[in-house]
Amino acid sequence: SGSPRRKFLLETCGLTVERIAQDADETWPTLPLGEAIEELARRKMNAVQGTLPGITVSADTAVVLDGDVLGKPATKEAAVETLNRLSGRAHTVISGVCVATPESRVTFSVQTQVWFRPLEAYEIDVYVNLGESMDKAGAYGIQGHGAVLVDRVEGSYTNVVGLPVAETLAALRAFA
Repeated sequence: SGSPRRKFLLETCGLTVERIAQDADETWPTLPLGEAIEELARRKMNAVQGTLPGITVSADTAVVLDGDVLGKPATKEAAVETLNRLSGRAHTVISGVCVATPESRVTFSVQTQVWFRPLEAYEIDVYVNLGESMDKAGAYGIQGHGAVLVDRVEGSYTNVVGLPVAETLAALRAFA
């Protein structure tokens, strides 16, 4: 994976990780949610598999509200709009993960429910002006200042950060 957050999560588990930037088609597939996010993880794997020895992990994470996939905001105004939509509501964070060796691969997805507390306009403005929204799906990072936006999480916290660690480790162990 090219994500610094995914690299950090895997290194926290004691793994040695090398990040590779990839150039995969990240257009959202016309498939059911779980299948779509798994397809994105497979595309990323196809773009890099074989460039490193050993086991390779690719992943993609999406924030979904009312059936809409909320990507990374392009502007501060888009970030404010996204956070206003999430305010006081539950949304789904879904990650697709592909773990592969040159001989085989496994792909899976994990969903986590996240509830935002009701947010005041000034809180959203302060958060967006911190700059943290701009490179995050759903315009927030739970591992940073965005933690104050969240009321509760049901499921994998690390999935919301960007990689469901327990499930990824289980997949890695299957290749050991």
